[in-house]
Amino acid sequence: MRHLILASASPRRRRLLAQVGLEFEVEPSAIKEDFTGHVPALAARSLAKAKAKAVQARRPGAVVIGADTVVVKDGVVLGKPRDHAEAESMLRRLSGSAHQVITGVAVMDGQAEYVDHEVTTVWFRELDEEEIREYVASGEPMDKAGAYAIQGLGAVLVARIEGDYYNVVGLPLTKTVLALRRFGIEVLGGGAIPPEKRN
Repeated sequence: MRHLILASASPRRRRLLAQVGLEFEVEPSAIKEDFTGHVPALAARSLAKAKAKAVQARRPGAVVIGADTVVVKDGVVLGKPRDHAEAESMLRRLSGSAHQVITGVAVMDGQAEYVDHEVTTVWFRELDEEEIREYVASGEPMDKAGAYAIQGLGAVLVARIEGDYYNVVGLPLTKTVLALRRFGIEVLGGGAIPPEKRN
């Protein structure tokens, strides 16, 4: 089985990879996220690739996954809020309308690389000021792009989605698993699961 590394500190991405039976190390890349002047999808792809490349350079021979998620509303990237006021402002902007969640995914091993992205459209219901303040006070929005977590309390803000749910959480699982197959890492085929854990 090939050695797999996730170049991200995101606990959500760790949980998603573990959910499908993958065994991997976590080694954050420390790449600075900067979306200035970039088309959002290209920025997500570029940052995912930069994260994977930074770790792969330190760990030759390993297969490395890099990912980056951006929330886009009317062409504007909404990153992680700097404070409670900015989180509230973001949620007001998303209230009662649709936005896109874009995740760039990069997989590489020093010989080959795969880079792609996934787009999911999310519709928020109308939010009132009290629930915006209460949600921000919970602390959940503070380290999330777009100031919400669909897998947490933020689930009640969402009216519906179109596309990959896991992409909104932080990693499009199907796209990532299919990419890993190109590098000899299988999930359903059993290659990613140690023999002692197979049924």
